[in-house]
Formats: sequence, C-alpha cells, structure tokens
Amino acid sequence: MNILIAEIKQEVSTFNPVPSTEHDFVLHWGDEIIAQHHGVKSEMSGAIDIFCQHADVTLKPSYSARAITSAGVLTATGWQRLSHDFLSAIAAVMAQNDTLHGVYFAMHGAMSAQGELDPEGYLIEQARALLGDHIPIVVSLDLHGILTDKMLTHSDAVVPYHTYPHTDFYTTGQRAARLLLRIISGEVRPVTARVAIPALVRGDELITASGLFGRQIRMAEAFEAAGGPSAGMFIGNPFTDVPELRSNSVVVANGNDAGAVAAATVLAEQMANDFWACHEHMQVPLTSLAEATALACECVPGTTILVDAADATSSGASGDSNIILQALVAAGYRGQALLPIVDAPAVQAAFAAGVGASICVPIGGALDQARFTPLEMILKVRLLSEGNFVNESDGAVWHAGPTAVLQAAHYTIVATSRAVSLYNRSLFYAHGCDPAKFDCVVVKSPQCERHMFRDWAARYIDVDAPGSTSANVRSLGHRIARRPLWPLDPVAHFVAKAEIFARGQM
Repeated sequence: MNILIAEIKQEVSTFNPVPSTEHDFVLHWGDEIIAQHHGVKSEMSGAIDIFCQHADVTLKPSYSARAITSAGVLTATGWQRLSHDFLSAIAAVMAQNDTLHGVYFAMHGAMSAQGELDPEGYLIEQARALLGDHIPIVVSLDLHGILTDKMLTHSDAVVPYHTYPHTDFYTTGQRAARLLLRIISGEVRPVTARVAIPALVRGDELITASGLFGRQIRMAEAFEAAGGPSAGMFIGNPFTDVPELRSNSVVVANGNDAGAVAAATVLAEQMANDFWACHEHMQVPLTSLAEATALACECVPGTTILVDAADATSSGASGDSNIILQALVAAGYRGQALLPIVDAPAVQAAFAAGVGASICVPIGGALDQARFTPLEMILKVRLLSEGNFVNESDGAVWHAGPTAVLQAAHYTIVATSRAVSLYNRSLFYAHGCDPAKFDCVVVKSPQCERHMFRDWAARYIDVDAPGSTSANVRSLGHRIARRPLWPLDPVAHFVAKAEIFARGQM
C-alpha cells in the first residue's frame, strides 16, 4: 500500500491586526517530513508510527507547513504560495506513477487567509480533484477547528482531538492512521453524521478531564472503543471569524453495517443535545483588570497567576499586550512579577546593549497598536538567546526569534521577537525563569495542563483584558460568521438534526 502524507497547520485570530505570512511557517518536503517528526509526539508522528508497523505500507511524504505559532489572517501572497506548494507536492507524488491507496492529512481547521475563508476545505477539495474519487482521504483536526461542509464533502473521514488542554496529538494521529488502513482494506466504508450547533464556548467547563464538555467526549471515546470509526466534538475557534464558525458533533459510521448509520445519527444528535444542555455554563467567569490587579498587590504567600487569555498567542493573538504590566506598575506592585511579551524593537535594543547593560525602551504595543500603548521602562538586560527551544508538551522545537530577559525592580520580562505558543512553561524555563519562584506570573493562554500552573498557584485569576482572543467574545466584533450564534445572539431554541456526508456511498 502506498500512502501519501501531508500537513498544513495554523490557527488564526481574525481580530489580530498583524497578518501572518509564509515566513511564519516551517516548511518541509518529501522525506524531510518523516525526519522532522522523529521523536516528536505530534499527529504526524503518531500516524507514521502506525503505518510503519505494517510491512506492506510505503509512505509517500509530500509536503509539510507548520506555523511557528498562531497569528493573524494569512496574507494572500502567503496563501498562494502555501496552497500552490501543498498541491504541487501531491501532484509530484502522483507523477511517480505508483498507485496510491490512501491519503492522510494532518490539519488544524482554524486557518483563514485573505481571499480564502476555508483554506483546509479548499485544499481537501483540490486534492480530491487531483486524486480522483476512489482514493480515501482521512484528516486529523484540532477540536478547535471550524468543521466545514467542504471538508466533509471531499474527505472520507475526520478524526478530531479528544482532549483539552490538548494532550493527545500523538494518539489522534494513530487513530487517523488506523482508520485509514481500515478503509483501504474495505473493513470500513465511512459515512459521517454531523450536527451543527450555533454556539461558541470558552472556560473551565471545556477541560475534558473535569468539565461538562468531557461528557460528550466520553460518548465519542466509548463509540470508538467499541469499534466505531471516529467520533468527537468541534468547538471551533471563536476568534476565527468565518462563515461556518460554530460548534459541531461528528460521528463517522461504518456504512457496511446497515444499522450503523442510524446509530451514528442518534449518537451525533445525543452528543449535540447534551452539549446544548450545558452550553450556557461553558463560559469563563472573568475578573476585571482593576480587581485582578488589586488581588495581585495583596502579595499573599505563593504565586498569583494572572491569565491574560485575551493575548493568547496560541489562539492567534499578537502577544504584545502590556495591559497587565501597566496596571501593576500604576498600582505600585511590590512583589516579583514574571511576564512574557512580543517586542522585537526592545529585543534589538537589548542585543545592541549586551548582557548587564541597562536600556530605556518602550515595552509592548508594538503590534496591536489600536489596543495597546507602549510603556517606557528602564530595564537591565539579564539574558540573551536565539530563541529556539524544545517545548515540554510534545518535544518539538519552537522558534521565538532573538529573545531577551529584561528586568526592572519588580518585573522580569521575557521579550521575544516573534510570537510563540505559551500554553506551557517552556518559554520561561528555556530562559532561566521558574514561574514557581515568582509572586505573580502572567500566563497568556486560556488553558494549560493543570500541573503547569493551576495545581500549585495560590490564586488563579482569569482577567478581563482587551485583546484579539478575548473570552468576552461579544467584544470582538464578528462580521462574517453566520448568525444567530450564541452568545453573540440569543438562541432560544435548538433541536439537533444530523446531516449525512457519504461521498455517494449511500
């Protein structure tokens, strides 16, 4: 069996005014893809490991474009290059004249580009046109992906993450690979039931291990554990303003079993109804900036975590918010605070001055200038680095660009030249900063695994701050998403009704 593999992954915020470009992606072709995933617990590595267990499988790696971090909408030029290269690489594999038996795509689902609001759907559609109707395509997706009709129409099956915070990258790839092999062998003839749910959700109830959202995920896991091809939930990315933004339940049935499609339809509707029954609880309670600042200034024993999810780079924000820093300074904060910030000019000044020097520079507000105003500070340069480091979540190397640790009397700032994901502690650790040794830490991620901050923090406060990934989604200004959509609009009545996608097999 010859199996083509490819990936393209990015999550964007439409409300981040700074667009992303092709230079925000790490690109690989051919066998480089296998090498780059060796030892990394990613979806692609999970799939590769499953395929390599089968002596009769020959991998045909084509193209990989992995965003360095989430960001603003991709430029038209960047999209043209990435989409051209993705499809050209597939065409190049096909030109080898080896019969293809299956295709695995690792995607995110929350991309958006200037001139293309459904990039993943477009690429799957165009890949289908190249491959023909009979080669199965299985796609793994983040549960924050926007699941579109086009994606379901032109793929054979989708396989979403089952965990939030995400700890199942690797096993999701394994699930997708196993399903593709079952389809190739004829064991499974996939038919998908999807229920569209007009809701955007955030908050602790989405933590799958402990929150209400976990109930629907466990239904999906039970279905797969019993031999079902695939099931899961998509809660979308509220910050990617596109037409099909919403939540979805999805169940992939085996069309070889006459009763399986009906059962999958029932399950998809059951998951959707259960989700809707608790959707109003799936909102994060936010603490005002003034109250959060006052709580931090109390300097209780232990560490106060101030969660600035409105500037979450892993969700597409610019990362240059200094709102909490400004509030602490204005309040005369006397503890020791640790904060991340994206500020290339400040980093450049630090490199020019050198370790041990003091610099007077504006901090923050270098990118999202409509929301943030630079704060001038005198800072000592404590550390300089190239900004490449291994992240603790899956072992991949992250690229923050030149990075500086800058310190004033009460503030330690890890300043990067470019945005990097902050859903774990890796940036801090890589630059000599142990969050547990500070009185206050700003965490720019809506959710991290509990052991990283929440389990040991004295206080954990979700701050209502401005930003392009604010959990206060009404403040963002959605213009494109189809309405009504809760909580942007009142939605008084919902009845789950599954749609069937079967690629002409019914």
